[in-house]
Amino acid sequence: MSNGMKMVMICYNEAIDAEVMETLRSCSMKNYTKIMGAFGSGEASGIHLGNDIWPGRNNILYVSCEDKQCVQLVACVKELRKQVGKEGVKAFVFPLEDVS
Repeated sequence: MSNGMKMVMICYNEAIDAEVMETLRSCSMKNYTKIMGAFGSGEASGIHLGNDIWPGRNNILYVSCEDKQCVQLVACVKELRKQVGKEGVKAFVFPLEDVS
C-alpha cells in the first residue's frame, strides 16, 4: 500500500488538448495515461458523441501523483477552466491505494 498518493482524472474537450498538455508540463507532471476520443455528456460542456448531431469528443488523462502534486495539478486545472470557459475541462481526484 502506498500512502499519500492520488489519481487525478482530467476529462476535457479534445479541442483543447494542447492547452491541457501544456498545463501538465507547467505542473512538472511527466507521467500520465491518455485516452483519446471518449464520448460523454456533462452539465456544463454538453453532449459529445463524435457524430453530426452531437459533435466533438473528449480526452481523458490519468495522472498518479503524491498529495502535494495533486493539490498543485488541481489548482492548474482550475486556472485552465477559467481560461477556456465552455470548452470544458474538469479534474476528479481518487485515492490511490496501490502502486506496483
